Amino acid sequence: MKLYFRYLSMLLKSQMQYKASFFMMVVGQFLVSFTTFLGMWFMFDRIQSVDGFTFSEVLLCFALMLLAFSATECFARGFDRFPALIRSGELDRILVRPRGVIFQVLTANVEFSRMGRFAQAILVLAYAIPTSGIVWTGDKILTLTLMFVGGLGVFTALFVLYAGISFFTIEGLEFMNIFTDGSREFGRYPLSIYGEGVLKFLTYVIPVALFQYYPLLYLTGRSQNQGLIFLPVLGMLFLIPCYLFFRFGLRKYQSTGS
Repeated sequence: MKLYFRYLSMLLKSQMQYKASFFMMVVGQFLVSFTTFLGMWFMFDRIQSVDGFTFSEVLLCFALMLLAFSATECFARGFDRFPALIRSGELDRILVRPRGVIFQVLTANVEFSRMGRFAQAILVLAYAIPTSGIVWTGDKILTLTLMFVGGLGVFTALFVLYAGISFFTIEGLEFMNIFTDGSREFGRYPLSIYGEGVLKFLTYVIPVALFQYYPLLYLTGRSQNQGLIFLPVLGMLFLIPCYLFFRFGLRKYQSTGS
């Protein structure tokens, strides 16, 4: 971990060499996601609730999804850029180094400018928490924390899966954005509003609902089942098959000769 944080320090210093450019990118990331928030605000200015969920409750969904996704984009971006490592031959150099592949990929690309989105998510969460009407007992705080951690796990798993697929396709597959960016967009609202089919898909195939929808039911008092608190931990198990698929692809890897 000490070496990892040293890498992070080096990457941050390198990105801060052009401070004006860096801060403009951070502000840009903040404003891009802020337009989404404005759209939600204007919509709820006309209606009172969506599928029974109030504006503040929907903001909890929006903030937690944005919080988890932006943090994953920042620190696991190396997997999203993995096809470029294969095409350029950089992966060959990674394989002959004494450190593990996962470590090197994680430290190959860390985009601190994504903290603009992260900051916006914190601000929205700071507004939604006191206005949601939720009594914040210890179990509710634990639920909120596990929802964020579970989101990190699921989104990281999707990036790892994307990297694993690129072993066989060389180029990245754009359809994977349906599951990464698409999950983020779907997750702005409680997943029940999209219908039973989408909810089941995002429960049993891509386990987004395990850290977003079901814990939210307990958080907002719509369910008293305390087992929903720990569903984000179950969702994090999605990392295991994605990691195994990545390792399978790594064993089958043949250099592109670049």
